[in-house]
Amino acid sequence: MSKNILSNRGEGVAKWEFPKIHPEGKKFGTIAIFITLILGYLGYRFLGTTAIGWLLSGVTIWVFAFFRDPVRATSADPSIVTSPADGLVTLIQEVQPPKEMQDLLGDHPVTRVSVFMSVFDVHINRMPLGGTVKRVSYIKGKFLNADLDKASEDNERQHFVVENENGVRIGFTQIAGLVARRIMTFVKEGDILSKGQRFGLIRFGSRVDIYLPVGTGSRVIKGQRCVAGETVIAKLGEDIETKAIAQ
Repeated sequence: MSKNILSNRGEGVAKWEFPKIHPEGKKFGTIAIFITLILGYLGYRFLGTTAIGWLLSGVTIWVFAFFRDPVRATSADPSIVTSPADGLVTLIQEVQPPKEMQDLLGDHPVTRVSVFMSVFDVHINRMPLGGTVKRVSYIKGKFLNADLDKASEDNERQHFVVENENGVRIGFTQIAGLVARRIMTFVKEGDILSKGQRFGLIRFGSRVDIYLPVGTGSRVIKGQRCVAGETVIAKLGEDIETKAIAQ
């Protein structure tokens, strides 16, 4: 009998499973359940309707879904840069890296890819490249629509720079949005992480920018959907113009 290796976690039958919920989601989900029970009871007791309870039950389910943390399969190729976030590619531009990164990335124009996360996307962010975290820099700011270009400079944000074993560095930034009010980071400077490893999350709806090295171009296009840890954003040292047809 032949055996098929399905993943680096062993052998077995591939099947769909409910994604795990991040601990932060369990906390907010418990609060949502409590509010639903109280207001649902009050609505039925004093207004004679169960509509409030059913509506809040839907909100509670959404809260748990927001913090879902599905398993992802990340390319082991060290030259591949993967998306740090689930969401829609809304901007691809040639820009200077933020001033908080320029001592490590330089001030030459590079390609910046922006991935916008709606409130329905997975919000766990993953390392786009394996290596040592050289910079973690939190900047206070506004809470403008994260889909706007100026959000990269005006909004609350958290910068990261990671350096791989070959000395190649890339930067990426978590940006709070109109609804997002909390950037959470799981790593610190000096940590060594593998590509695809979780480095943070943002509540609720936001954006992640990734600054590719000089000479590296984007493999994604505007309007493309990305999956954190899986979608190939770029290949280091490859600066080609990606062409695709939306259909």
